[in-house]
Amino acid sequence: MRLHREGKTIMITTALVLLVLDLLASVFLFSDNPTAITLLVIISLVLLVLVVQFFRIPNRLLTTGESQVIAPADGKIVVIEETIESEYFKDRRRQVSIFMSPLNVHVNRNPITGIVRYFKYFPGKYLVAWHPKSSTENERTTVVIQAASGTEVLLRQIAGAVARRIIWYVKEGQPVQQGEEFGFIKFGSRVDVFLPLDAQINVKIGDVTKGGVTVIAELK
Repeated sequence: MRLHREGKTIMITTALVLLVLDLLASVFLFSDNPTAITLLVIISLVLLVLVVQFFRIPNRLLTTGESQVIAPADGKIVVIEETIESEYFKDRRRQVSIFMSPLNVHVNRNPITGIVRYFKYFPGKYLVAWHPKSSTENERTTVVIQAASGTEVLLRQIAGAVARRIIWYVKEGQPVQQGEEFGFIKFGSRVDVFLPLDAQINVKIGDVTKGGVTVIAELK
């Protein structure tokens, strides 16, 4: 396991702030209470571990397959439905949504190999990720990857009530490889995947996904 570069500043800042607070409390509040000092240190360590785990990247054997659509994120499947994708395709697509809790790995990975044909960032609100309007009103990005076969898959990173910053590493015209990082959502939220109607969906509501590993669909 390793730690993601996006967490470097946050982890160092958190550690320093907790250290200073513990030292000040030990000197001015609990100088004669070793039990309170011990409890304070334990609480601080737990908080630091929680922050650090947000940025972990576990070692994994990634799944690859030309016709396979791999989960772009760790989390839980919360939506599988036929819907109208109105930003890019402007027609009906099969939507699969993965909710990322604060305890999930927060790296976002390319579900297929191909060329980035479209990218756009939208500033917005921070509604809870399961809110019906979060996919159209929250801070978000839209990425469309075209496979060698010509099939296009749309990904949408959506910030939530806790997530306050979306990171992306792709741009239009860029070739990308299945399983490589295309972005990061700090402290979790949701990733929507829009697929052709004839795609075979391999997951169901409530399934837990592993980014870069779980096959969520098969393209025809």
